[in-house]
Amino acid sequence: MLNFERKGNGKETLVLLHGFMENLSIWSDMEPHLSKDFSLLKIDLPGHGQSDILADVHTMELMADEVKKVLDHEKLDKVHLLGHSMGGYTSLAFAEKYPETLKSMTLFFSTYFADDEKKKQQRIKSYRIIKDAFSHYARAGVPNLFNPNERDILEGKIETALATALSTNNLGALASVKGMVERTDKKHIMENLEAKILILAGKHDNAVKTDMVIKHLPDRTNIKSYVLDCGHNGHWEKPGICAEIINTELLHNLPKKLVL
Repeated sequence: MLNFERKGNGKETLVLLHGFMENLSIWSDMEPHLSKDFSLLKIDLPGHGQSDILADVHTMELMADEVKKVLDHEKLDKVHLLGHSMGGYTSLAFAEKYPETLKSMTLFFSTYFADDEKKKQQRIKSYRIIKDAFSHYARAGVPNLFNPNERDILEGKIETALATALSTNNLGALASVKGMVERTDKKHIMENLEAKILILAGKHDNAVKTDMVIKHLPDRTNIKSYVLDCGHNGHWEKPGICAEIINTELLHNLPKKLVL
């Protein structure tokens, strides 16, 4: 089973899924700002943190199934699911397979679009360097995920993000990149999921095409979106603001039929 941690005794369970080259420790800056009405379930995705590598390719569907095993183990049948970046891709796969489990789904600096051909080729070209020169790969990529206009004040957070990335098993990272290449478009989830959908996006996000994510959102009353003045890592760049949005939208604006 995947490694996980539970925290708090709130009546609403918020499941937190980290992104690529991250682990469950990334939520530490946001946790003090999240409502005490949440009980947090933080999970290390396959090949990250203390969770084992499970296959040569970690598809988003495989990761979603493993998350479901944790929920079943913890006897959780209705949860709020939030995923950062790759965790968002996993959340979409989860929503496709287990929609009845979700009270809400939050795409946290993530996208429902599949990779375009250019992005797929970039990922495929990265296989060798991830396998043979992972430290160089992480050091070259991580700083670019932060708001370039605030590099000076974010220096400490960038170092934290880099240390987290370097602690990742390179073969686990490789399996995940292969899985991200294979992921499919999930626009239909945005169009059909009955649970509340929350989007948090970054104006300066170099990993996600924020303008496309917002522009093509279906016009549905259960979808809310926010664009923040930050890069790809709202949990490190704007933890207080992100937590307040989550508190407000998930605890106070749930559709009546979903409130227990």
